[in-house]
Amino acid sequence: MILRKRFPSAHIVFAALVVAGCGSTRMAAQEQPAQPSSSGAPTEVEPKAATGQEPPGGKRVFGVLPNYRTADESDVYSPITARQKFTIASKDSFDYPLVMLAGGIAALGQMTDQNPSFGQGIKGYAHRLVTSYGDQAMGNMLTEAIYPSLFHEDPRFFRRATGSTRSRTAYALSRIFVTRTDSGGTRFNFSEVLGNATGVAISNAYYPDGRTVGNNVTKLGEQLAIDALSQVLKEFWPDIRRKLVRHRDSAEAHP
Repeated sequence: MILRKRFPSAHIVFAALVVAGCGSTRMAAQEQPAQPSSSGAPTEVEPKAATGQEPPGGKRVFGVLPNYRTADESDVYSPITARQKFTIASKDSFDYPLVMLAGGIAALGQMTDQNPSFGQGIKGYAHRLVTSYGDQAMGNMLTEAIYPSLFHEDPRFFRRATGSTRSRTAYALSRIFVTRTDSGGTRFNFSEVLGNATGVAISNAYYPDGRTVGNNVTKLGEQLAIDALSQVLKEFWPDIRRKLVRHRDSAEAHP
């Protein structure tokens, strides 16, 4: 996944994601599967990813960031089909929290007057909302479905889950440049880099401001940085979630 808005710094967008996520920690904690009751009532089961396996930590990080393409590195590797790649990309692109995030990103763009040709007021905000959401959907389809199918690469993020915080962070950041192939090997992540580069090139058609080579390189760098940071969140989210659930259970046991 993948946030796709054009900001002068990836940190601004990432901060927006974290703020939105922190406001949804209660939702995330409530996504934990319910334990069997003494009455024998059926338990609640988390939705499964397109691959048929439950993504580590549930289908969303902080109840916001789509988590459909996350898998555990320790699992026996099994490739996914092109159809499954398109299913994952579609789930990432059309999950309803992305509309909310696109709205927040559009609001930031409105306040900082990004792409001034869009104007202000309701019309300007609507323009930013549509283009922001379009960036996300197009980027997801290119990097998670179209290019992975063409290059026979696996678009999933394989969570390491073990090791020091530093090594896990470095591993998650590096996955934007290293990916698995459908045969189980590893190589340069052409889908991530070329997919984002293609998205930036296409976006010039509907972003009239800043079509220079320098601006396009900056946009590409921002998108790669955002994707890398989102993978760090996915790497540590199951650990954070367990702590949130334990804290909630402790608070309920000792009101």
